[in-house]
Amino acid sequence: MRKFLLLLTVSTLLFPVFGAGELSGRRAPGFALPDMNLNYHDVQDHRGKVVIVDFMMTSCPHCLAVSKNLEAIKAKFGSRIAIMTVVTSSSDNQQTVSRFMTTNKITSPILFDCGQVTASYLKVTQQKPSITLPHVFLMDQNGMIRNDFSYNDGTKGLMEGPGLAAEIEKLLNRTGTPAPAAKK
Repeated sequence: MRKFLLLLTVSTLLFPVFGAGELSGRRAPGFALPDMNLNYHDVQDHRGKVVIVDFMMTSCPHCLAVSKNLEAIKAKFGSRIAIMTVVTSSSDNQQTVSRFMTTNKITSPILFDCGQVTASYLKVTQQKPSITLPHVFLMDQNGMIRNDFSYNDGTKGLMEGPGLAAEIEKLLNRTGTPAPAAKK
């Protein structure tokens, strides 16, 4: 038990900002999921852009804060990024998603998953059957997961504040893509 606590403490010290991170460094699982209008969104359609995949529930207050931050990020980076939000059909339906989008002025698509995509990204197994929401994945322009953030004390500021935008900027600049001009 002491070794576990020591490992947990060291991990917390080494990764205080990036949270989960253990789900990064791999090719992003492919998917094509419908939105509430039954338009399908394919993650592969966004190659060449930084892609953000956000797993959330409309009834989650932390998810709302992250969604609002993602809208600000979308406004800042425009067409150089793509945001895809995923909910499971067990937690949300067309009515809850429509109400959430309208009430909170969310413009990025919210996609419906029966659970397979969520399980694939979050590596759900019998040994690890639960997940923490919201959970955000950052993919580079080549479809590789470069970082992931699970909502907890260590990543709250990153997911809700300017830290996520800074991580996106690093990915955009890594490939020589210029940063957006500052708005006047």
